[in-house]
Amino acid sequence: MSSERSLTSGAPSRRRPRRRDRYALIAASLTAVSLLASGCVVVHGEREVLPGATAKEAAKAVERFTDAYNKADAAYDASLDAEYTTGALGAIDAARLKAGRVNNPGGNPDHKPLVLSDVSYTIPEKAGWPRWFVADAKGNKGGGARWLLVFTRDALSQPWQATYLTLVAPGSLPKFEKDEDGWAQAVPADTTRLALAPEDLSQDYTEYLQTGGGAFADGPYTSALRATRAKNTSRPGLATQYIDEQLTEGDYAPLALRTADGGALVFFTTHHYVKQTAAQGAAVPTPNKSVQALTTGEIKQSLTMEFVAGEVALAPAKGSAGGKVSLLSRLEGLTTAKGE
Repeated sequence: MSSERSLTSGAPSRRRPRRRDRYALIAASLTAVSLLASGCVVVHGEREVLPGATAKEAAKAVERFTDAYNKADAAYDASLDAEYTTGALGAIDAARLKAGRVNNPGGNPDHKPLVLSDVSYTIPEKAGWPRWFVADAKGNKGGGARWLLVFTRDALSQPWQATYLTLVAPGSLPKFEKDEDGWAQAVPADTTRLALAPEDLSQDYTEYLQTGGGAFADGPYTSALRATRAKNTSRPGLATQYIDEQLTEGDYAPLALRTADGGALVFFTTHHYVKQTAAQGAAVPTPNKSVQALTTGEIKQSLTMEFVAGEVALAPAKGSAGGKVSLLSRLEGLTTAKGE
């Protein structure tokens, strides 16, 4: 993994290239990759600190995702946007479309095309893959919340894929640290400069959901969620168990942007199971049609539901006042279920 210094300020012995020189670096990298594919030359362009995308590339990526998303939603066909989604969003979206197809084989009778407008882009410069950027948009769905999307790709030959999606209140995002050319700064997953490192957030958050603790600030996705769970587990005649697991490998890896105050905005993923078991002589509450569509086995006495969640958090700089991680948003989706 690249060092924090290489991701945020470039190699220590080199001056930062001017804007024109930086785009020349991008062009050179593209040419080198083309030559490498033909077996003509071996290069190490992955070591260069470069912007993840141009503004034009980012806008095109959002346009392609939106078009594919709308086609898939209209037809309830996951194959129509599978090329443009991955990670937490890909898992949640594929399951949603699968359930929709089971219940409505002819397509989505309530389809309303997603329209994203007033889009702003935050593009970090970094070395190596994946390259990525954040799109903050006004959506015509979501009750007035802003759509916050993270797009990634692992090679120039691959399409940009929407990896994280969360909905945030307008004006809730922090200011990001940017250089003189407007590029944001990616934060290494193993940084020691934050209250919690991005690579630890998935595990730390799932442990918090199980046992509590002081690392996270109170809010709807922390203290309130734990209170809701406690209420659910005390229902007479129905035992509810929660299992929470970290999810950090591959396309589920955390991504973080440096904020102007020295902290970071972190996107991360978690994995959850909820098992409901009815007491002898009682029955598990009948799940809705979407859950039923994703359920295998017969629900006799128990139902185990599996979820994937994408979260976005503000991690303050280590030693800052307060020092607790705040969750801005959490989008959870059922991926499968099993009846027994």
